[in-house]
Amino acid sequence: MAKIKTPEDSPTVGLFVTCLVDLIRPSVGFAAVKLLEDADCNVEVPLAQTCCGQPAYNSGDKADARELALNTVAAFEGYDYVVAPSGSCAGMLSHHYPELLGDNPDTAARARAFADKAYELVSFLVDVRGMKEVDAEYMGQVTYHDSCAGLRELGIKDQPRKLLASVQGLKLDEMEEAEICCGFGGTFCIKYPDISNAIVEKKTANITASKTDCLLAGDLGCLMNMAGKLSREGRQMEVRHVAEVLAGMTDEPAIGTKGGDS
Repeated sequence: MAKIKTPEDSPTVGLFVTCLVDLIRPSVGFAAVKLLEDADCNVEVPLAQTCCGQPAYNSGDKADARELALNTVAAFEGYDYVVAPSGSCAGMLSHHYPELLGDNPDTAARARAFADKAYELVSFLVDVRGMKEVDAEYMGQVTYHDSCAGLRELGIKDQPRKLLASVQGLKLDEMEEAEICCGFGGTFCIKYPDISNAIVEKKTANITASKTDCLLAGDLGCLMNMAGKLSREGRQMEVRHVAEVLAGMTDEPAIGTKGGDS
């Protein structure tokens, strides 16, 4: 008797691209699609998606954040899973939507169901799909920054390192204080630029001390912040989203380099 396929065999995943990936680094989105398809997922990118609402939410603008959240829930309700290549956005989707939309029974139930199927990309690949290795090559030494939202809200620590260990030619050298904030913090770096700069200055010192070729992380905002500081300090280092390396898609110029992101 033929086995009946279930959503868990080949689930349909709605990719939440994120604003920064869409506008600044689309290659991360393409890498995410490849990784999800390699994990036997059917991937779609809903055109109705916009911002997750986190900047408004963190700034106290609950009304606009709520409207953005309702739009996001509606755009992704038909999918088995919602996956974002960002711990920050995934944390908003999975942890804060239930509170934000909990003011009436209908939106509360929808938000809870949505949050239960929302994941960060690498966590989804390892924890849900059981991915143990990738078919990729990167000839060089890398170091890894643990972004605050991914680490502290979602418990993402071992998952990226597990997959990076399977990349042919890659050697991971841990920097000192890999778990310490880079100073970005979304609107934090705008509200408190001096404090943000002092934090990222310590981070880039640890990155440089690792004596590696490339800096990786799972959040584009953090990567842009660190790449910008490294560039201003005149330090040469490749900076990439971890999905690009795991997918073997490193043809794009690195973040912060000529031809890449500023």
